Order: sequence, then C-alpha cells, then structure tokens
Amino acid sequence: MSEPTRLLFFAGSARTGSHNMRVAELGARIAEANGIASTFADLGDYEMPLYNGDIERVDGPPQNARKLKALMSLHTGVLISCPEYNASISPLLKNALDWVSRVREEGEAPNEVFQTRVFALASASPGGMGGLRGLYAVRHVLELGLGALVLPEQFAVPRAGEAFEDNGHLKDKVAQERFKVLIEKLARAARVLHG
Repeated sequence: MSEPTRLLFFAGSARTGSHNMRVAELGARIAEANGIASTFADLGDYEMPLYNGDIERVDGPPQNARKLKALMSLHTGVLISCPEYNASISPLLKNALDWVSRVREEGEAPNEVFQTRVFALASASPGGMGGLRGLYAVRHVLELGLGALVLPEQFAVPRAGEAFEDNGHLKDKVAQERFKVLIEKLARAARVLHG
C-alpha cells in the first residue's frame, strides 16, 4: 500500500530572521496551497551537542536526533533550505545530519531514513549567487555520504534581504513559480518512490 505524499521543509539555520528559514516556511505554504500535505520544522527545536563518538558510545544518539529522524520518517520528501557558510554546509545542518545518521533501530539498514525518501535543495543569501556554492557540499553529504536521492534541480534566492514581501512571498513572481515547480516535482518523485 502506498504512503500518502507528505513533504517536510526545514532550514540549515536556526538564526532569528534567517533567510533560509523564510524559504522553508514559504515552501511549506506553497505545498499546502497546492494540495500537498506539508510540515515546517525548525532545527532550533532539535538542539544537539556537537557530534562526538565518545558521547555516542556512552549515551547513544541524543533524544533530539531520534525525534528529528522520526519526523523525517513521517514524510516521503524533504526540502532543505541551506545557508552557505564559507562556500560550504552550515555546521548546524551538518551536525544534525551526522547525528540522525547514527540513529538506527534494530534490523534497520544504515542511513535507511535518508535512502527511502527524496530530497530537494534550496538556498538564500544576501549575495548575488543566492547561496548556491554551499549546495554542492550539502549535495555531497546527502548523496555520497548518506546515499540519498536528491533532485538535480535547485532553487536559490539571491539578495535575500530584499527578496521577500511582508507576507513571506517572494517579490519575484517568476522565481516563486520556479520554487512551486520544484516543490511539485519533489512531491511527484516522492509519490513514485513510495507508490
């Protein structure tokens, strides 16, 4: 029996006023407005220590890693909006992915939660490239490190400080339509994978 299509949206930033959090929130609203069940999550609600093998050996993965993995498991597709930190992945996102990858139930294959759903990537930045350079590192971690299926299309919001309307929508309606197309494609791919 196929699972209902449900998308999870979160950002690799928990900073107040984060442009990437605004992108993730907008994505969840676009999905819902187009009949796609969605959830927005704030990584700030899943605080975890910096990954350390000694902590894991003594205490196991933190409870918030288990909670985040459980949330991911409830969704067939995941869109992550990723800030660019020195042309790479944000420490918050990398740490969350590392810890979730260490949560394994009995009989579960390594990284099963990553390998059984579809991912899409977005980014936002005050700069002209919109954070795209950082997505290469995120894609590398998800695809090569965790074995995830990541859509080839990406979405970026350049000059993000001036890109949003007061209601959270993008001022550039062509860009917002491109974002909607990516979200719809994520939903279709998730439906195929879980159909």
